[in-house]
Amino acid sequence: MIKALIIDDEPRARNVLHQLIISFVPEITEVRTAASVEEARGVLEFYQPDLVFLDVEMPHQNGFDFLQLPNNPDFDVIFITAHNQYAIQAIRFSALDYLLKPISPEDLKEAVKRHNTKNESSRQRKMLFENLAANIDKRDVKDFRLAVPSSEGVFFFLVHEILRLEADRNYTIIHLINKRPFIASKTLKHFEDMLAKFRFIRTHKSHLVNLDHIIRISNNNEFIILSDGSRIEVSRRKKDEVQRQLNI
Repeated sequence: MIKALIIDDEPRARNVLHQLIISFVPEITEVRTAASVEEARGVLEFYQPDLVFLDVEMPHQNGFDFLQLPNNPDFDVIFITAHNQYAIQAIRFSALDYLLKPISPEDLKEAVKRHNTKNESSRQRKMLFENLAANIDKRDVKDFRLAVPSSEGVFFFLVHEILRLEADRNYTIIHLINKRPFIASKTLKHFEDMLAKFRFIRTHKSHLVNLDHIIRISNNNEFIILSDGSRIEVSRRKKDEVQRQLNI
């Protein structure tokens, strides 16, 4: 039983999403809509949604302005955007979810399924929203702060602080400079996709490495040595790519 709020300035977009919810997401049992941030804040005075579908691009005040909330939010947010790559990167780096317009029924169902598996506290959500707001204000994506929820809470760090990431079944161990490693409940493939433009390379099916922290490669090209002294295996099928990236 999920109560939802759709915030989008386009009447057709609101109606289409509402109909998709009725047709394909029966667990959402109540839906309200708003055409602006101001109207949405008014709705929140008498309606407490569990899930907000929030359009990113709106006039006057955009979707990110809506998240400037005085209190810890009691609702999850799924952003709606039309291929705004900068916004998408900021959203992903803040461990938040999004859907691309036009929204497909399958993508919608998967997003709601992910919502149902989350166990974040309202305080953690507030932290993620604040991180997103800070990321959006940055001039360059390389300055985005990455948010990674774990069983121990939410970790925040910059991309250049990552030495390497290591697969552990459906989890990922993240190794940072001068900090203890921690386990994230995402696959290595998830981080590989997110960090593709940030000089990270897959040296092995279990290892994703920051190129900026490689100090040398072994004579037989079977290992790379990182700035913290760790030796990371290079698989046979990855050797050529590693050598190309290192200009060997």
